[in-house]
Amino acid sequence: MRPGTPDRAARSAVVAQLWRATAAFRLATLVYAAALILRHRHGYAHPLGGLLALAAMAGWTVLATAGYARPRLRRRAFVVADVLVAVALILGTRWVDTGVHIDHGAPTLPVSWAAAPVLACAVTGGPWAGLAGAAAVSAADVVERAALAPNTFNGVVLLLITGVVGGYVVRLGTRAETAVERVARLEAATAERERIAREVHDSVLQVLSLVSRRGRELGGEAAELGRLAGEGETALRTLVATPPAAASGELELRALLEPYAAERVTVSGPAGPVPLPAAAAEAVAAAVGAALDNVRRHAGAGASAWVLVEDEGDVVTVSVRDDGAGFAADRLARAVEAGRLGVAQSIVGRMRDAGGTAQVTSSPGQGTEVELRVTR
Repeated sequence: MRPGTPDRAARSAVVAQLWRATAAFRLATLVYAAALILRHRHGYAHPLGGLLALAAMAGWTVLATAGYARPRLRRRAFVVADVLVAVALILGTRWVDTGVHIDHGAPTLPVSWAAAPVLACAVTGGPWAGLAGAAAVSAADVVERAALAPNTFNGVVLLLITGVVGGYVVRLGTRAETAVERVARLEAATAERERIAREVHDSVLQVLSLVSRRGRELGGEAAELGRLAGEGETALRTLVATPPAAASGELELRALLEPYAAERVTVSGPAGPVPLPAAAAEAVAAAVGAALDNVRRHAGAGASAWVLVEDEGDVVTVSVRDDGAGFAADRLARAVEAGRLGVAQSIVGRMRDAGGTAQVTSSPGQGTEVELRVTR
């Protein structure tokens, strides 16, 4: 956490609950410390000092509880001040209690109340901040007693465990809450997409399918209209069938490619899912769509196409092969030189931007094959 910057986790509901738990712990330990101070005050070298220490603890408890209740005040300076107050009260024990009591292991004035700032450090900054707060309070305890007695050692170990484990629990809680929020957003997006897909399927897709089929049957100019309607139907099916990215940021590649299946287009792949990072999966799907569009435009009226997905673990390969007219090996290079960048941009460039590769192989009368590769 940078100085003067509110903790990013301060807005978390989980962390808000932990702050309330810390406040409750601080209040409960204050009551315990008050009971000990009032009970043993007559045995102190300076009884009034014990009462003043209790008043300071009570005042700081009110101030800290009110301060931590406001996210904008949960800053590093406030947490450091919290730890320093606990350290000062521990070190002040030597000026209030007698040396005999201290040498015989009498508790420090704040006793377990001093652990509250350690919890505040853990909630604010995680395990390392909790460890730092515990180390500071533990060091004060050792200095106050001028020795590391067994009781003192046990207290130090408990404080260190409290700081580290408390911070770790906070981190787990915030991560879990973030994951739950992502899943909730994903479910909401999926439900909305399914609703839109049902409405589109019941109206627009049926009309486009009808126009495509009737256009092919009528021939002539109507056939071109049917072809355009078929392309629009394919693109729209792909759009409504594309799932939103999962909480892990991945998309299932098969779900993106299966909508391309049509009368003359066959889509095949592994039986199991083929997850890819969302950007890579979308790039592959768009490149496949561009390759199939080229088949429809240039391979010939009766050409068929096959889309094959292969998952090799570290590498995912998608090939688009057709049995159309094909073209000369240098045609793509000549197209780029002439400023026609269709394949270069829509397939090769798109895959390159996504960190993958695209290779186009063709020869006259032998059809065309486009091979797309993405490395995980």
